[in-house]
Amino acid sequence: MRVYLSVLKLRLLYGMQYRAAALAGVATQFFWGFITIMVFEAFYEYATNTPPISIKELITYIWLQQAFLVFITMWFRDNELFDLITSGNIAYELCRPCELYGFWYAKLLAQRLSSALLRCFPILIVAFCLPYPYNMTLPPSLTTFLLFLGALLLGLLLLVAISMLLYISVFITMSPVGSLLVFSVLGEFFAGLIIPVPLMPIWLQKMANVLPFRWTADFPFRVYSGHIPQNEAVLGILIQLVYLIVLVWLGRTALNRVLRRVVVQGG
Repeated sequence: MRVYLSVLKLRLLYGMQYRAAALAGVATQFFWGFITIMVFEAFYEYATNTPPISIKELITYIWLQQAFLVFITMWFRDNELFDLITSGNIAYELCRPCELYGFWYAKLLAQRLSSALLRCFPILIVAFCLPYPYNMTLPPSLTTFLLFLGALLLGLLLLVAISMLLYISVFITMSPVGSLLVFSVLGEFFAGLIIPVPLMPIWLQKMANVLPFRWTADFPFRVYSGHIPQNEAVLGILIQLVYLIVLVWLGRTALNRVLRRVVVQGG
C-alpha cells in the first residue's frame, strides 16, 4: 500500500498546480448550475402534480453536482492512459514493480481529488451566499452531514472502479472514443446528472437502483438534503461497499486476463 499511497500523494500535488484551469471550470459550472436551476424552476411552476423532490432540495442537489462534478462524471478521463494502451507504450507500465490495477486506480483517484479540491470550495461558498431561492442550504443535522461525507467518498471510490473498467475495455476495442461514449452516456443518465432519479419514471428508477451509477451521485446528494432518511442512508452505504468490492474484483480479474493477451510489436 505504501507504493500506491505515494502515487496518490504525488499525483495529488501534481494536479493541484492547475489553478487557472480550475478557476475557469468554476465559472463554467456556475453558468450551468444557474441554467439547470432555471429550467427545473419552469417545470416546477407549471407542474400539475406535487413532484417527489422539493425545489429547495433540488437546488441543493444541483449545486452539489456542480461542486463535486469531477467526482461524479465519466467524461473526466486520463488521455495518457488511453495513449499507453493504443500506442503500445503499455509495455513500460508492465515493467513497474507494482500491480498495474492499483497503480492506475491511485493515479485516477488523485486526479479527481486534486481537481475537486480546487473547485468545490469556491462553488460551495458562493452557493451558500446566494439570495433565496437560489442558495444552497445546510443539511438537516450533523449525523446527516457525516453520512453524506461517507456516501460521497464511497461514491468517488466506486466511480474510479467503474472508470477502470472503461480503460480496460480499450484493450479490447482499441477505441477510446467508443468506450468513453458508452460509459459517459449510461453513467451520467443513470447517476441522475441529467434528470434526478426521483423525477424519472418508475421503470427507469428501478433500472437506476440496480445499476451502480446512481450510488456515485444521486444517492449522496439526496442524503445531504435529507430526502433520503438516515436509516436508508446507512443501508445505502452498505450497498455502496458491496458494489465497490464487486467492481474492484471484476476490474482486477478483467485486467489480468487482457494483459495475458497483450502483444506489443516494435523495438
